[in-house]
Amino acid sequence: MELFLTIVYLLICIGLIVSVLLQSGKSAGLGSIAGGAETFFGKKGVDDKLATITKVFAMSFLAMSIVLIVFLR
Repeated sequence: MELFLTIVYLLICIGLIVSVLLQSGKSAGLGSIAGGAETFFGKKGVDDKLATITKVFAMSFLAMSIVLIVFLR
């Protein structure tokens, strides 16, 4: 059980890092990687979806942190 929770936690951490890095900032940052998708979905649509995905990963990260604290005590 402990190993499963740790693996899920690591996957959530990686997903959160990737979703944050893919967002376009004021200087476009690493968000310019998805430049080809910009013409199909529109820049605003991609940014909104990435923001939603980041929020989901952030909430999952918080919840899994609390679960791991409770179970690993």
